[in-house]
Amino acid sequence: QVHLVESGGGSVQAGGSLTLSCAASGLTYSTRCMGWFRQAPGKEREGVARMDKFGGTAYADSVKGRFTISKDNAKNTLYLQMSSLKPEDTAMYYCAARSTSLCVGWSIPLYNYWGQGTQVTVSS
Repeated sequence: QVHLVESGGGSVQAGGSLTLSCAASGLTYSTRCMGWFRQAPGKEREGVARMDKFGGTAYADSVKGRFTISKDNAKNTLYLQMSSLKPEDTAMYYCAARSTSLCVGWSIPLYNYWGQGTQVTVSS
């Protein structure tokens, strides 16, 4: 059974930094497409960053240059380093995994496994 567990969320002032973690069991990151998504109140869930099995990355335009996705295959943990945070980054952040290594686009239905989410709140 697959479990993804996010941690590291919290409250921070604008301009601050946070690092989210996503520990996985029941699957291995090294062979899959992994992603971070977020959902703000009243808004649709949106893709933030994704990483393919080779370490290739892609980012939403809104976070480019501020967020970095990475993984530690030995620990089977995915990370999202967030810096220069803005109030509009406030959302529930989710990690997600696909059942394949194909890693194109942000289509939510293509991600088979999801964590429970961790809240990030950025105050101005």
